[in-house]
Amino acid sequence: MRERVVAACDGASKGNPGPAGWAWVVSDDARTAARWEAGALGTATNNVAELTALERLLAATDPDTPLEVRMDSQYAMKAVTTWLPGWKRNGWKTAAGKPVANQELVVRIDELLEGRSVDFRYVPAHQADGDPLNDFADRAASQAARVQEAAGSALGSPQPPPSPDTPKAAAPRRKAPRRTGSASSASSSTSSSSRTIKAKFPGRCLCGRSYAAGESIAKNAQGWGHPECRTADA
Repeated sequence: MRERVVAACDGASKGNPGPAGWAWVVSDDARTAARWEAGALGTATNNVAELTALERLLAATDPDTPLEVRMDSQYAMKAVTTWLPGWKRNGWKTAAGKPVANQELVVRIDELLEGRSVDFRYVPAHQADGDPLNDFADRAASQAARVQEAAGSALGSPQPPPSPDTPKAAAPRRKAPRRTGSASSASSSTSSSSRTIKAKFPGRCLCGRSYAAGESIAKNAQGWGHPECRTADA
């Protein structure tokens, strides 16, 4: 038995029902698409597209190789892992006695799962940092639904464009520059040196002129004096 293969599948319907498509992707490193395929379904529901994507993936992979399938569809995953055993016991009827929806697809998937080792893993859709394989399958299915054309690695198709439904990762916030101690000290010094007071006693400025008590004076490099002399000295 070969080493496990990691894959993802997804379906899309633009209107539900509306133009629909499916896609699957297989990876060698659990992150990067090694091969993929997408196709159109005409007008279909989202559930049909999701189940079709799973059916095509199972049909395209080796049944002897363990498979991990990543999906963002709760319906498709529960249909084949939780509800299917009960549907089979009830003759393909729901607990309410109604026919199982999309029965033909579910029966086909059940046949493809027979005797296989398949691990289903749910991954949320349209996340900025979400699962890269599921994101690839989502984009490929959406493109197939829009253009209604087949695509894939075997056809040499380019990778599907980004989905407008997936938010972009937030840009890292830049920190404001820290104010250094010297800048703070300089600001404090400037504030202190620019302060003026009323002289309590008469005195003489360094310019040689005297000043009277009560006159405005300012601190100079060599003592107290006229504010304009401090400015000239600075």
